[in-house]
Amino acid sequence: MCTSFTAGKAITADGSLIVARSADSAAIKAQHFVFHPARTGQSGTYSTKAHGGVNDFTYPLPQNSLAYTTIPFWKTQLHGAAGFNEAGLGVTGTESIYASDKALEADPYVKETGITEDDIADVLLSRCRTAREGAQTLGSIIEEKGAGEGFGVAFVDANEIWYLETGSGHQWIAQKTPDDKYFASANQGRLQEYDPNSTDTMGSKTLVEWAVTHGLYNPETDGKFDFSKAYTRDDWRDRIYNDPRVWIIQKLLNPSLVQNPQDGRTFPVYLTPEKKVTVEDAKAILRNHFEGSEHDPYGTCLRGDEPWRPISVFRTYEAHVLHVRPWLPRPVGEVLYVAMGMADLSVFIPFYAGLTHIPESWQKGTDKGEADSAYWKFRRIQTLTMTDYPKLAPIVKKTWTDFEVQAKTEQESMETKVLELFKTDEKAALAQLETFNRNLIAKAENTAEKLLEKLFVIRTTDIEALIPAKNQKKKD
Repeated sequence: MCTSFTAGKAITADGSLIVARSADSAAIKAQHFVFHPARTGQSGTYSTKAHGGVNDFTYPLPQNSLAYTTIPFWKTQLHGAAGFNEAGLGVTGTESIYASDKALEADPYVKETGITEDDIADVLLSRCRTAREGAQTLGSIIEEKGAGEGFGVAFVDANEIWYLETGSGHQWIAQKTPDDKYFASANQGRLQEYDPNSTDTMGSKTLVEWAVTHGLYNPETDGKFDFSKAYTRDDWRDRIYNDPRVWIIQKLLNPSLVQNPQDGRTFPVYLTPEKKVTVEDAKAILRNHFEGSEHDPYGTCLRGDEPWRPISVFRTYEAHVLHVRPWLPRPVGEVLYVAMGMADLSVFIPFYAGLTHIPESWQKGTDKGEADSAYWKFRRIQTLTMTDYPKLAPIVKKTWTDFEVQAKTEQESMETKVLELFKTDEKAALAQLETFNRNLIAKAENTAEKLLEKLFVIRTTDIEALIPAKNQKKKD
């Protein structure tokens, strides 16, 4: 269960493209960061089952596979969540969404052999070069082999952002995020308008006709075709689980907008923000938990009975921001910011597209809590902090805020030097970028280790004070 956000290049502070998503499922779900090298002369078939994935989806391997990165589940090395490839395409998926019972009765998910989030990153990043091609290819796969579940997927390149949603086992829609707008989704189908003649919209070949045939849409009584209304679920579950998350994103970026948090179906699909959007805004969105309101489940104590589902939850296994600055060389201009675990209590670490040697710690970690795993270095801090969120969270947040501020300053300085070096010696520039990035990652891990030590001392002192067990003379 996730939350997705896209921002067109005309509304960002620097003209970049931004895509962000929290990946939510289970806390004990260690993630790795993997670089997949380019391969030539391939033959054969990609198989989910061969990796121990969720089903038996198969697809031909590309003859020549592009180099790409993913953030996969440790156990299968699938479920890649997000990444960039060498052609400049970025993908994040999936946003779990729910088709209506009526749509699934007529065209159920192909659970045994359809494509799922296990496969999307690896299949698409290995062969597609643009966001539009990524959406088209995924759509074709859905029509040909079916979707194994309901999902939304975002694609970004140097020019465009596209977002695709499934409507049933074989029906889908995709739209380009307008350059002057942003889009937010929280586990529900959000796309509405479909114009087969528009170059900014695409969909399955029978999208509208199929809906008419199966009683999902009546042109005579329903007015203009609305994809979300025709295909997706909309009931009381959306009112408390999904709508408030979209509402808070739109409230953060459009403070003057007045909306009922539970009127999700009426929320605008796209909005122009009241101020320019930055990467820091995207991070803040992924960290949001209705703080300062009565719906904050962490602020005063942990409340498992809070009906509103926040964006940042403990079971988030990683959150990320894909940042594309097309005016820069791709190795510098494309950055994937990754926060392992719960974003609210984690740090966003930049992984530049020019980084090809991933630190070992980011390729380690299972469900055993290993100390040398990057995932568990950050997750341990979050687990300990949740034992006394009001007291410990401010310490953690300040540590990571200070780190990110300093990292940003260091990034800007490094980029200036590397970009100048690119003019005369690209190889040396890439080496310098690699060294900086690996050192920054190591610094984040070192900071995490020291922070964990600090938190343990605090909690040790707290527990001793709570249960002193001293004799009458207050001596041992």
